[in-house]
Amino acid sequence: MAFVLGIDPGEQTGVALYRDGILSELFTISPAQYGAVLDDYKPDLLVIEDSRLQSHVFTGPKESPAARLKIARNIGMVDGFCSILTRIAETLEIPMIGVSPLGKGVKINAYQLATIMGWTGRSNQHERDAAAVAHNYRNWSKTQ
Repeated sequence: MAFVLGIDPGEQTGVALYRDGILSELFTISPAQYGAVLDDYKPDLLVIEDSRLQSHVFTGPKESPAARLKIARNIGMVDGFCSILTRIAETLEIPMIGVSPLGKGVKINAYQLATIMGWTGRSNQHERDAAAVAHNYRNWSKTQ
């Protein structure tokens, strides 16, 4: 049975669980819970949206310097969460793949989540991002 866990890191971290290619669970955790969740679930593969893989940030021309600074700080914080997840995965010997925000694709809404991934339960944007980042790897096997 393939068990893939997708994570969208942030202050509110979205988590998506795929069992045998089927999206089976969505929930939100805090960064303080990363170690416990990975240790409890011990997935065959961890897939994270890794902001460190994107070389630049897109901002609009109308954004103020203060807004740009806030964006930079938020991205720096998420970069730190990605580093923490990487270290925890290494410690627990969980294979991990990082996907850039652009590589994940566009944000999806609840209707698209149901249409593409078959999930009809409640979800928030963080959870949908976690499902999207892991979707292409949902049938991953240890022999890959």
